[in-house]
Amino acid sequence: MSKVIRGKAYVVRDNIDTDQIIPAQYLNLVPTIPEEYEKLGSFALCGLPKDQYPTRYIPEGQSQTPYTIVIGGRNFGCGSSREHAPIALGAAGCEAVVAESFARIFFRNSVATGELYPVESTVRICETIKTGDELELDLDANTLRILNSSKTIATKPLGDARPVIDAGGLFDFARKSGMITAQGNHSKATEELAAKEPADD
Repeated sequence: MSKVIRGKAYVVRDNIDTDQIIPAQYLNLVPTIPEEYEKLGSFALCGLPKDQYPTRYIPEGQSQTPYTIVIGGRNFGCGSSREHAPIALGAAGCEAVVAESFARIFFRNSVATGELYPVESTVRICETIKTGDELELDLDANTLRILNSSKTIATKPLGDARPVIDAGGLFDFARKSGMITAQGNHSKATEELAAKEPADD
C-alpha cells in the first residue's frame, strides 16, 4: 500500500535521548488505556531544554502536536529501552521521525509498536530543514520533499520493517500474516479467567 505523509516539521539535533522524548516520571501511564495514551502524548518531547527549543513540540494546554514529522540528527532515541518513547510521539500525532541515524532500541520499538515510521536520511538534514517547514515524506519513492523550497532529499528504505509498521506493529503483523491466531478480546478473556480464580485468603 502506498504511503505519503505530509505535514509540518519539528527539528531537533543530535543524541535526543528517551528521557527528553518522555521523562521517567510519566512512565507510569499505561498506553493501553485510551485516556492515559492521550495523556502520554501530551508530554512528548517535554524533556527538551526550553533554552534550546523555545518552540515546544506540544503547544501549552494542548495534547496534540501540529508537527507531523520530527526531523533529527544522529543517534535519535538513545538512552533507555523504554517503549513509551515512540508511543508518546505517536500518541501526540507524530507519524514519522526522519533522522540521520537512530539508536537501535528506539528503531526496534518503533517497528514493534507500529506507532511511527523511523526513516533514515541519506544526508544531514537537521541543519537544512527548519521547524514549521512543510514536508512530504514518500515511503514508496524513498524521498523527503521540502515543499517550501521544492528541494528533495533521498531517504533509506525501511525494508522488512515497513510492512510491520503498516500493519500496526509486531503483534498485528503476526496476526494478519497468520503467524499467530487472533484471540479476540484479550481484556474480556482475562476478566473471565480472573473471575474463576479462588478469592485470596
